[in-house]
Order: sequence, then structure tokens, then C-alpha cells
Amino acid sequence: MKRALVTGGSGGIGAAICRRLAADGHHVFVHANRGLDRAAAVVAAIRAAGNSAEAVAFDVTDRAATAAALDTLLEGGAIQILVNNAGIHDDAVFPGMSGEQWDRVIDVSLNGFFNVTQPLTLPMIRTRWGRIVNVSSVAAVAGNRGQVNYSAAKGALHAASKSLALELASRGISVNVVAPGIIETGMSEGAFDADAVKRLVPMQRAGQPEEVAELVAFLASDKAAYISGQVISINGALI
Repeated sequence: MKRALVTGGSGGIGAAICRRLAADGHHVFVHANRGLDRAAAVVAAIRAAGNSAEAVAFDVTDRAATAAALDTLLEGGAIQILVNNAGIHDDAVFPGMSGEQWDRVIDVSLNGFFNVTQPLTLPMIRTRWGRIVNVSSVAAVAGNRGQVNYSAAKGALHAASKSLALELASRGISVNVVAPGIIETGMSEGAFDADAVKRLVPMQRAGQPEEVAELVAFLASDKAAYISGQVISINGALI
């Protein structure tokens, strides 16, 4: 049984990823920041299905707190599957964007990636097997009005993932990016009505969190061992 950590695991996409990885037989750490009750609910559902999970809570932007939490997890062995899914939106057109809006989004998506991934890398290397999947966005591939901060954070994540893939390839560790388009979650609810989705997405529907989870689970499997350094879009032919 491999041990997996999914940051932002209590949200719509994150919860679907947690359920899917647990169904594959992994022990899943469902991460939340302040919403530990939601993470606990995801864990309860996973356990009710006969699979293995537990909830963990820490702020990915707090480097010291993250390191302490990860040290505790590593006492039980290496984390061999890491899904960096934590991220936030704080949208505004760039001329009206505050420094705080810029910093908050960069801090969670990009600095959070470093704070979580770096401490887990060496223990993963020692096992000679690992999967790192970073969840990005179509905004990083094509841009999006009002999301310069979000696009910048996720675009930097693409570049970091490609470089890290080169560093870890000889150690049996893959690093890939999954870039969803419009996915039907609480975060996207209200942002796009049905008519807008039909107009924007050639498949004329929003994606489901479970569809993203299937892609992540494949990249986290032995079957995807030769796929690394890739940005894989899942967006209904949006771009």
C-alpha cells in the first residue's frame, strides 16, 4: 500500500482525487487548511467504502508549520504519491489588483508547491518510486481575464514541474501537470451558467471532478511510468 498526500483534498476536485486514489488501494492523507471537518467527511466516505484514509490540516503557505506536519507524516514512511491540488482564486483585472491579491494567490499555488514538495522529495527518492502530480488550470495555458495572478502562479508551476521532472527522472519518479478547464465544483459554481458553458466549451458541458481524478490516478499508477514533464489539459476541447 503506497501512501498518498492530496493537498486541498477537501474541495471538489481534491475529494474526487482522494476517493479515486483510495479505491486504487493507496492510503490517502486528505489535506485541508482550515476545513478539517470537510476533510474528515471525505475520509469517512472513503472508509465507508472499505478503503484507507486520514485527514490532516496545515497551511501550505506556512513553511515551518508545513514542515512540522510533514515530519509527522514521514514517521510512518515516505509519501510516494503527491498531488499538489491546493489553490485559490482572488480575481481582479490587473490595473485594479492589489498587492495582497497577487501575493495570496502566488503564495498558495506556487510557494505552497515548494513548501509541500521539497521536504517529501528526498524520502521519495530513497524509495526509487514516486509520482508527483500538480493540478493547474486552463488559465495557465491560455490566460484568462481577471486572473493574471492565478495564471502567473500556475504557469510558473508548469515550468517548475518540467525542471523537477528532469531532476527526478533517473530515480523512478515522474512529475506531471494536469490542467483542468471548466469543472463542475463549488469553486466554479456561479462563475459560468449553462449557456456560457455551451458557448465556451466545444463539448458543451462542464467536466466532472471524477474525470479529472481518473487522469490523476492514471498518472499516479505504474502504467504511466514513462510519462513525465508533461502538461496535460482536460477541458472538453476548450483550447
